[in-house]
Amino acid sequence: MQLRLARGPPRRGRELPVVPTRAGKLLLRSRRPQLSQPRSLTLGRWERPLLVSAGWKHRRSCGDYFQLERSQEQAPALQPPRAAGGDSSFRALGLGPALVSALQSLSITQPTAVQRRAIPALLRGGNALCAAETGSGKTLAYLLPLFQKLLSRPLLGPAWPPCPRSLVLLPSRELAEQVRTVASSLGHSVGLRVQEIGGGRGMASVKNQLRSDPDADLLVSTPGALCKALRKRMVRLERLCCLVLDEADTLLDPTFLDLVEEVLMQAPIAHSPKEVADQWNTKTQLVVVGATFPEGLGQFLSKVTNLGHFTTLTSQSLHHLLPHVQQKFIRIKGSDKASELLQLIKDQGRSNGALLIFCNNASTVNWLGYILDDHKIKHLRLQGQMPAAMRAGIFNTFQKGQRDVLICTDLASRGLDTSRVALVVNYDFPSTLQDYLHRPQNVHLGQSWANYSS
Repeated sequence: MQLRLARGPPRRGRELPVVPTRAGKLLLRSRRPQLSQPRSLTLGRWERPLLVSAGWKHRRSCGDYFQLERSQEQAPALQPPRAAGGDSSFRALGLGPALVSALQSLSITQPTAVQRRAIPALLRGGNALCAAETGSGKTLAYLLPLFQKLLSRPLLGPAWPPCPRSLVLLPSRELAEQVRTVASSLGHSVGLRVQEIGGGRGMASVKNQLRSDPDADLLVSTPGALCKALRKRMVRLERLCCLVLDEADTLLDPTFLDLVEEVLMQAPIAHSPKEVADQWNTKTQLVVVGATFPEGLGQFLSKVTNLGHFTTLTSQSLHHLLPHVQQKFIRIKGSDKASELLQLIKDQGRSNGALLIFCNNASTVNWLGYILDDHKIKHLRLQGQMPAAMRAGIFNTFQKGQRDVLICTDLASRGLDTSRVALVVNYDFPSTLQDYLHRPQNVHLGQSWANYSS
């Protein structure tokens, strides 16, 4: 915003003068037109804009709303590079012909913004922090250079217990399954083998998974399953050339912190880029990926490596609301939330795309599910208290379009592919800004107010 000179500050005890709404294309659109705000707004030094949620603490404001309009049509991650000319293809980023051909067979021809920045940096070697918004293409940003390194390094022969050459650690079985699917489709085309192990089904299942392909080049796992396998000497990590911590803010919360530290302590993490660049060296490149990073990350990583040699890679849209997504906030009574949601589902209809509904806890997921059952609305539920056998395949079923409504906790907000989702409802507004940024930014219903976006 531009500032305009004013005569002086307001006298003590007086409020700042309020700037009335001006004409122009709107950024914030309110139910009360006088509160709407244009995209271009000039404020004096002692002026303040009207608050679009003014009066929302009063009970008479129920039914009020405002919405944040789109400022562009395309996602920032998919926009072409600003610099005119030059080659921005995958080949120009340093990937070999085999990987480029594999990408083309999957109809992937142009890298996203985060891939253009991350792939060359990771190929040069050295540990890295990669931070980018949800849906920006972070999975391929680390998988492609990882595969390129595996293809360029000599095989070390079979071993038992299995010694994978690379490892991707993820916080949930659903996300591990998704990454394994992406990695397997690429790996199959270039002769690399991918294995996944997940918890919740006992160590016999983990042992059978490892025995099914002991010479896998890439192991995809959750922290709990991997630590159990390490303790029982079912797998070793001394041959790792690359270790990826995906969705780092979740992996480094108290639930997983000790398990992740146990994994890192058993891997020969590199302390400098030279150790990674040497193809005959057995040091491990550490890549930490996420849409947000927790406090204390540096202190944690300093236990296993030299922070001075970390490369930090970030996107321009990091920690910002996505400009191509419309977001609508509605002030309603808590008792009206369920009926509002039912009407929204009815208005959405099957032809308008899938609907994703976020709740803050498992009990709310189950309660909403019972309400939808009573109204004969077909849906799926996903929350962390479900047994592993019940959780298996739920999100995959939703992705394939066999059901168009999914009620879930934040378990489904971390890295999962929601590209077929047309509308996201936050039935419970998240408790932290980080959780809000991780959830696909579309619609919100809160105890006292709600946000829809499409």
